[in-house]
Amino acid sequence: MQDTKKFIENLSGAGKSIGVLTSGGDAQGMNAAVRAVVRMGIYVGAKVFFIHEGYQGMVDGGDNIKEASWESVSSMLQVGGTVIGSARCKDFRTHEGRLRAALNLVQRGITNLCVIGGDGSLTGANLFREEWSGLLDELVQSCQISEEASQTHSALHIVGMVGSIDNDFCGTDMTIGTDSALHRIIEVVDAIMTTAQSHQRTFVLEVMGRHCGYLALVSALACGADWVLIPEMPPKDGWEEQMCHKLSENRADKKRLNIIIVAEGAIDQNNKPITTELIKDLVVRCLGFDTRVTILGHVQRGGTPSAFDRILASRMGVEAVLALLEASPGTPACVVSLCGNQAVRLPLMECVQMTQEVQKAMDEKRFEEAVKLRGRSFENNLNTYKLLSHRKMNAELPRSSFNVAVLNVGAPAAGMNAAVRSAVRVGITEGHTVFAVSDGFEGFSKGQIKEFKWGDVGGWTGQGGSLLGTKRTLPAKHIDKIAEQMRIHNINALLVIGGFEAFESLLQLVDARSRYEEFCVPMCMLPATISNNVSGTDLSIGADTSLNAIVETCDRIKQSASGTKHRVFIIETMGGYCGYLATVGGLASGADAAYIYEEPFDIRDLQSNVEHLTEKMKTSIQRGLVLRNENSSENYTTDFIYQLYSEEGKGVFDCRKNVLGHMQQGGAPSPFDRNFGTKIAAKAMQWISKKLKEFYREGRVFANTEDSACLLGMRRRALVFQPVIQLKDETDFVHRIPKEQWWLRLRPLMKILAKYKTSYDVSDSGQLEHIVRLRAKDISAI
Repeated sequence: MQDTKKFIENLSGAGKSIGVLTSGGDAQGMNAAVRAVVRMGIYVGAKVFFIHEGYQGMVDGGDNIKEASWESVSSMLQVGGTVIGSARCKDFRTHEGRLRAALNLVQRGITNLCVIGGDGSLTGANLFREEWSGLLDELVQSCQISEEASQTHSALHIVGMVGSIDNDFCGTDMTIGTDSALHRIIEVVDAIMTTAQSHQRTFVLEVMGRHCGYLALVSALACGADWVLIPEMPPKDGWEEQMCHKLSENRADKKRLNIIIVAEGAIDQNNKPITTELIKDLVVRCLGFDTRVTILGHVQRGGTPSAFDRILASRMGVEAVLALLEASPGTPACVVSLCGNQAVRLPLMECVQMTQEVQKAMDEKRFEEAVKLRGRSFENNLNTYKLLSHRKMNAELPRSSFNVAVLNVGAPAAGMNAAVRSAVRVGITEGHTVFAVSDGFEGFSKGQIKEFKWGDVGGWTGQGGSLLGTKRTLPAKHIDKIAEQMRIHNINALLVIGGFEAFESLLQLVDARSRYEEFCVPMCMLPATISNNVSGTDLSIGADTSLNAIVETCDRIKQSASGTKHRVFIIETMGGYCGYLATVGGLASGADAAYIYEEPFDIRDLQSNVEHLTEKMKTSIQRGLVLRNENSSENYTTDFIYQLYSEEGKGVFDCRKNVLGHMQQGGAPSPFDRNFGTKIAAKAMQWISKKLKEFYREGRVFANTEDSACLLGMRRRALVFQPVIQLKDETDFVHRIPKEQWWLRLRPLMKILAKYKTSYDVSDSGQLEHIVRLRAKDISAI
C-alpha cells in the first residue's frame, strides 16, 4: 500500500508563483483561507502574492500585487471580512481590463490563481483562463511582453474557493462564511426571544441570502421559529390564514412569543416579493398581536469567524494549493469544496451552471426542482423543517400503539435538548406516544418516566446542557429495575442521546436481550459529547459548541499577549483521552503545538517545541499558543510543561497557563449543533418507526437482530445507521476512543500552518469529480 500513497514532500512549488485574491461580497473566514494559501504555498517552496482589492487590484497592478511573507498573515485567522480587500470590478468585465490584468500577472510570473469569492467572481476567473493564450498573443504583438515570456507563462491554472454567507453555490455543502452568518443570526434571535417573551410580542426577522433561503431555513430550524418564508418554497395560496392560525394556536398553548423568519428574496407563488412589512401588517390586522420588525442586514457579514469556518477555510486553502501544484495545462478550473466531512474538487463551470439552473427553475416556477438542484444538504434541512413545523391535530395523526422512550446518558452536551425536541415532535407526528426519561438510566430504574406532548419541548432548541437531566450510570447496575420499567410502561423502542456511556449502555442492553425480552426492541443511539470520542461517527452533537468556546477563549488570550509580547500560553482542554478538541481547536486558533494522547510525545519533542518558539520570538510574531489535552500524558502534565517552558524560555519568553475546564461544556448550543441534533434525531425517529413495523409480530414488538440496535453517525459524506455490535471492534474501551480517528489527518495541516516540517499524506486529497445529479430514488437514501 505504501507505494500508492502520495506525500506532500513529493510535491514541489519551486519556481511557481501563486496569486490569491478575495472578490465580491466579503465573508467571515476568507482571511483564514488566505492565510492557509499563503503558508501552504510558502511551505512547498512557491512564491505567493496578495492581490489587493480583488480583480480591481489585478487590473490596476502596482502596489496592489505584493509578495506575501509567512509573518504577513499572522493574526488574520480571527479577523472577519477580508484584510486584503474586495471590490466589485467593472474593468475586469471588459476585454481591455483583462488584458491589463494578464500583463500584471505575467510581469510577476504568476500563472496560478486562487480566487475566493462567489459564483460571479469564479465565472470571471474561468473566462480569464479561457482567454489567457489569446491575451498573451495580443501582449506579444503589442510588444508588451516577449515571445519567451509568453511561452513560459502559457497556461493559467485556477482554483476557486466559495466565500459567501448565502451558501448559494451548488456542489458544496457549506460555503466559507455561512456558519459564521448563522452564529450572528442566532445570537440576535436568542436576544430577541427574551424581550419578546417579556412583552408577549411577535417578531418578524429578515435575514440575508439574496435568492437563496439557506440562512433563513437553517436559522428557523435552529431557533424553532413559528414560520419561515424562503424563495425556494413559496407558500401555497391561503398561506396568510394558515400562518395566522398557527400563531394564534401557539399563543393558546401558553407560548408567549412568535418568531417569523423571512429570507430577503422571499416570494409567493406568483413570484411577487413577500416583505417583512407585509407580514407585520397581516399579523396586526388579523390577530391584533403586538408585532415588531427587525432587519439584520450587514450584521450577518460581520464579526469573527466561527470555529467551523476557520477549519473549513484552512482545509480548503491547503487543498487549493495542492490542486494548483497538481494541475496540468489541460486541467479545467476547479472549485475545492466540502461534501459531508470530505474535501472534494469539482469542475468550476459545472458548479456555476448548476447554480444558474436553480435560479432558472425558480423563475419558471419549478420550485421542487430548484430545491433538488440546491443539493442534498438544503433538501435535508427543508424536509426536517417540514416534519417539525406542521403540528397536526389529533384527528389527523396516524395512531400507532407504540411507546418510544427518549433519554440522555453521560455528560451534558450542548444540542442535546434540540435533539430531544426533534425526537419528541417527530415521534408524535409518526403517531407514537413519546416518553421522556429523566436522569438517564438511573432515573429509568426509579420510574422517572413521563409522557411528553408537543408543547412540552417548546423553546428547547436554544437551551444548553440537558433539560431532561443526565447521569453517567450504566444500565447493568440496575438492569432488573430498568426491565421492569420497560414492562410497566410497555416501551417498544429506545432512543438514547449521549456520549461514550450511551454507547456502552446500548452494548449492555443488547447483551441483556438473552435474559430479558423487554430489551428485544429497536434501539438507536445519537452521539452527543463534547469529546467527539464515539466510534461510528466523525462528529458528535456538542463538539462544535465546545470548539467555539475554546477558540473564543484562545482569541482573547492571544489578544492579551499582543500588548505584553514575548509570551507563551499553555492551555488545557477537555476530551478525556481523545485529542479532537485540542487538535481541531489548535487548528482553528492558530496554535503552535497541541499535545494529545493519540500522538505520543517525549522530552525531545517538548524541547524542539521550545526551540521553535524561541525562533518565532525573533520574528514580528512575538507570542505563542500551546494546547494540551487533559489526558495526553500521565507525567508531562500541564504544570510540568508550563514549568519546562518557563525554565527553557528564560530571557526569551515568559509563560502563562490556563485550564479551560467546564466552560467547554456550557453555553448555548451553536447553530451547527442545534441543526445537527435536530436533523439526526428526526432521522433516528423515522428509522425507529420503520423498525417497529418491521419487528411487529402477533401483537407485539420483538427485535433481537444486530441491526435493531444502531448508532446513527456521520461518516464522511453520509448519515449512516451502524449496529453497535459491529462498532465494538473499532473501539478502544480502555481509553474510551475509536481505534481510528479521521481528524488525526488534520494534525499535519496544523503543524504546516505553524511552520513545522512534517510528513503529510495527501493521497486522500480530492480527485476531480463531477457533480452528480441526484435522482429521486437516490435522494431518499441520503
